[in-house]
Amino acid sequence: MDNSALDTFDTTKTFADLGLRSEVLEGLTKRGFVHPTRIQAALIPMALKGHDVLGQAKTGTGKTAAFGLPLLQMLDPHAGFAALVLVPTRELAIQVAKELQELGSFAKVHTVAVYGGQPITKQIPMLEKRPSIIVGTPGRVMDLAERNILPFGEFRFAILDEVDRMLDIGFRDDIRKILGKLKKTPQTIFVSATISAEIEKLARSYMKNPEKIVTFEKSLTVSQVEQSYFAVERWDKKRLLLHLLKKESPTLAVVFCRTKRAVDEITEYLNKHKIPAEAMHGDMYQKKRDQVMGNLRQGNLSVLVASDLAARGLDVTDISHVVNYDMPEDPEVYVHRIGRTARAGRKGVAWSFVAPDQGELLTSVEMLANVEIPTTTYTDFKPGPVPSDVTAMREHEAKRKETAQNARNRNAGPEVPVVAETVDTTMFPDGIVPTALHGRRMGGRSRTNRR
Repeated sequence: MDNSALDTFDTTKTFADLGLRSEVLEGLTKRGFVHPTRIQAALIPMALKGHDVLGQAKTGTGKTAAFGLPLLQMLDPHAGFAALVLVPTRELAIQVAKELQELGSFAKVHTVAVYGGQPITKQIPMLEKRPSIIVGTPGRVMDLAERNILPFGEFRFAILDEVDRMLDIGFRDDIRKILGKLKKTPQTIFVSATISAEIEKLARSYMKNPEKIVTFEKSLTVSQVEQSYFAVERWDKKRLLLHLLKKESPTLAVVFCRTKRAVDEITEYLNKHKIPAEAMHGDMYQKKRDQVMGNLRQGNLSVLVASDLAARGLDVTDISHVVNYDMPEDPEVYVHRIGRTARAGRKGVAWSFVAPDQGELLTSVEMLANVEIPTTTYTDFKPGPVPSDVTAMREHEAKRKETAQNARNRNAGPEVPVVAETVDTTMFPDGIVPTALHGRRMGGRSRTNRR
């Protein structure tokens, strides 16, 4: 086990030491897990004792298993609708449900994902079998409850995954309504990679005397990612992306963009230049998104161009490269993005395209990850000419600045010379005594505290 793994795992413990029963341990053994990560080692025993828990740990440290394993331990597989797990995106709902189903295969605890975009008529028959764990997005959970299909009064456990986003303004009202309709004293577990003071205060209002757990281990996935950045003008980014994909031929690359429009434009550009690529963003029908995810998992796709909705719900072990085509404003988003590669202990590569005015974004990422990201250049990549509109804009800006400077010079007035007549180094800097007031003065307009 390398140093990054030692930083992430608590090698002094096994999962058996945490008090998990044999059926749950079998699911872990099947997946090759021996030692818990530090967040798992801290959170699981606390949850098994019945405490509400607020857990914070970096991306890639196994938070799903940290809250999922106690559920599998404590739930009666014959008791339906016992635990509700709320997540912010459809893809994350699918991912979390899949992982819990695999971990609980020997414990016989059944998990179902419910989310918008998929016909509700497909989800209702699965819910009629009364699965023990429901993983869902807030909108679809509310819809099912209003149809009297999800009996909120029966849930004994409430989990919020990615609580920083779940309690953000967009979801806050739905979360308040859902948690307000659950059993009066459900055991709650809220987890996230980041928890601000405001979000923590809000989260605690839904919990009873929660234990807070913060672990500072390195993310195993991020520590195994080879990170670098390319200094590139915005108009050269498409050409640079094409150059890198052709030169390096990644097994599977995910290209992250800020906007849906950029996702569509880049996908079209790559396909036009004989690089097979698929798009994924929030405006796509769920059927199309499921089709793209199927192609990803089956190895039928080499490039996925995605908006950030996929950053928190894309769990495919074969992703070899992540490209930050657009640098994110939030450095935590960067960590989520590059966490999509280096899954299951594999190595990964992350490239970031940094425009000349984005140095601060790069610095904020380095400060969060506590790493220095090296720059990379490809000598065989030749930057293109400056676009005519950019040249015109620069010329206009230069002329505007020159005009403004000339106006300032005209309004400045003549300078009154300062003459040194007396030298006294004990009283004046450099011994220079001014003989007249300076030509440019405040004119009595300076602010004071006098009234």
